[in-house]
Amino acid sequence: MITGKTGLVGIMGDPVEHSLSPPMHNAAFHQLKLDYVYVPFHVKRGNLASAIEGARTMGIKGLNLTIPHKIEVINYLDELDEAAELIGAVNTVKFTENKAVGYNTDGFGAVKAIEETTSVQDKKIIIIGAGGAARAISFQLLLSRVGEVLIANRTREKACNLRDDLKERFNTSLGCLGLDDELGIELEDTDVLINTTPVGMHPHQDDKPVVTSDMMHSDLVVNDIVYNPLETGLLREAGKVGATTVHGTKMLIYQGIGAFRIWTGINPPVEVFETALMRELGY
Repeated sequence: MITGKTGLVGIMGDPVEHSLSPPMHNAAFHQLKLDYVYVPFHVKRGNLASAIEGARTMGIKGLNLTIPHKIEVINYLDELDEAAELIGAVNTVKFTENKAVGYNTDGFGAVKAIEETTSVQDKKIIIIGAGGAARAISFQLLLSRVGEVLIANRTREKACNLRDDLKERFNTSLGCLGLDDELGIELEDTDVLINTTPVGMHPHQDDKPVVTSDMMHSDLVVNDIVYNPLETGLLREAGKVGATTVHGTKMLIYQGIGAFRIWTGINPPVEVFETALMRELGY
């Protein structure tokens, strides 16, 4: 039952109706008997400043931010944590009496998902894509002390621009490449492959993946951040050679768990988030 004492958290986006965060968080609040509720707020582009001010005024405890607000929200915050500052985007805000602090749990979610299977420390990792998700994940990987990161993108220049941003802050081995024969050669000794592009996402699940089974090896860990469908073309290709696969739902779950912990100080059970998410996705 919602009362005047109930802690209010939520997500702001445009659109936001499709968000899978409310069922995950509310399931965990119910399981842990925490007096919180998580709701979606449809905040249109151009209205974010007043929305954040309103959240402060109304005593909202925390927010998630999704498209198109992850970068603009920084203008209305008092402080950023290290990951959010490096990435230049915020997906989680915690409000206290005196300040609003921004965090980014997207990269954390991806790394945590992979680390269910293998440590990323000192590993060679190839990231396909050079957009916002690739940026968040690559910075978090570097904070996690990986051995080498290569950014591969259809437009090589964009991959190299991200590589240059990473180089300004880290001394780790970094490289950029296109989606050509060079990618196949680099994959021969790669430990982890992460797809951050929408290739294979519903309703285009039949699109040919950028990396096919003949380019993979059985010791490879393959993570596709696309979660609909659960078994993407890339993951099916990985399965053909016996590579280990990590579904996109895992990143979604762990970025939510990161936000939950920031707001409440409690680590919720992973299985509660996972069960709620799978129910929403119809699996």
